[in-house]
This record gives sequence, structure tokens and C-alpha cells, in this order.
Amino acid sequence: MGSLGFEVLFKGTNMLRLLQGLGVALKISLVSVLISIVLGIAFGMLVSMKKPAVNAVFNVYLEIVRIMPQMVLLFIVYFGTTKSLGLNLSAEAASIIVFSFWGTAEMTDLVRSAIISIPVTQYESSAALGMSRLQTQAYIIIPQTIRRLIPLSINLITRMIKTTSLVMMIGIVEVLKVGQQIIEANRKSSPNAAFGVFATVFLLYFIACWPISQLSKYLESKWVN
Repeated sequence: MGSLGFEVLFKGTNMLRLLQGLGVALKISLVSVLISIVLGIAFGMLVSMKKPAVNAVFNVYLEIVRIMPQMVLLFIVYFGTTKSLGLNLSAEAASIIVFSFWGTAEMTDLVRSAIISIPVTQYESSAALGMSRLQTQAYIIIPQTIRRLIPLSINLITRMIKTTSLVMMIGIVEVLKVGQQIIEANRKSSPNAAFGVFATVFLLYFIACWPISQLSKYLESKWVN
């Protein structure tokens, strides 16, 4: 066990620090996901109305998110706004802004796709029953959209958790940053610490993401058909 570098995890509070670092990553990802879901649903319903001007703006927004790496966006928001605009923006706030910006685009596209996937006959049937447009949305379209969205939005959480490893680049002490600090502090006494620490980080991410991934698959097989 010692030759693989796992022994450094039991020195002092190293394991506790890793868990606290994971907690920081989970906090940033979950807050970002909540914001993304709320904004994404609102924007998705707006985009699904097929207004040319709205769709044009959203398509530009979506392309920016798809093309621009999250790390570059982190640097622009954290360092750029601080230098150019003089804002006292914390690294955690910058991370939430960037991940929400990314997640909202993803969620908007998911909402739009979910609404578009509902057959036209659903609208025609509700109109034949004398239901108003508002009643059609409230009782037929929105419930079906939510059923399609829940598995996909849960899957977004796992991707957000994994991507939060980038926040170490702007100084946030999350689980990967803590792992690097532990390795550096034990470089001489435990040369193989990197294997043990990063294997543990992998395991922590797996423990955090695997149940969410399985829940997403279960709901997708149960609801999205």
C-alpha cells in the first residue's frame, strides 16, 4: 500500500481536506445547475416560439458556448472583469457565472428540443377538446416536457461536477487543487504520492457522479419513451 502513495492520505487531515475540496466542487456545480435549469426553461420556452430575432440571438449564444473552452471563459470573467471593469469578483462567483452561462445554453437547447419533440397532434387534440392555449401548455405540453427534461438535466449535473476541476486554474481550492498540494508537500517522503492521491480523487468523483448517472439512465428509460 505504501509503495503506491496511499499512505499520504492518512497523514494529518489530508483525507478530510480532499473531502472538503470535493464539497467545494459540488457546491459550485449544484448552484450552477439550479441557475441553469431556471434560466434554461424560461429561455427554452421563449426560443420554442420560433421568433426569428430570438432564435438568431440564441444561435449566436449557443455557438459561443460550444466553441469557447470553459477555461478561457473562466479567465475572461475572473481576470477580465476584475481588470477591465474594476469589479471585486471572487473566484467562486466567477466560476458560478461561467458554469451557469454554459449550463443555461445547454438547458435552453434541451428544453427547445423537448418541446419540439411533442407531436403536433397533441396541440390539435387539445384544440379539438376546446382547451385554450394556456390550458394546453399547462396541462399537456409542460408536463410532457418536464418528463423529458428531468433525466437530461440530471445528466447535466454529472458533466458540471466533472468540469469544475477547471476552477483550480483561477485559485479555487477544490479537490484536484488539494490533491496537488498534498503531492507537493510529500514529494520527498512519498515519491509515489501522485498515484495514491489521484486514484482517490478519481474514486471521489466516481462516488459523486455514478449514482447521479444511474438515476439519469433509469429515468430516461422509464420516461423518455
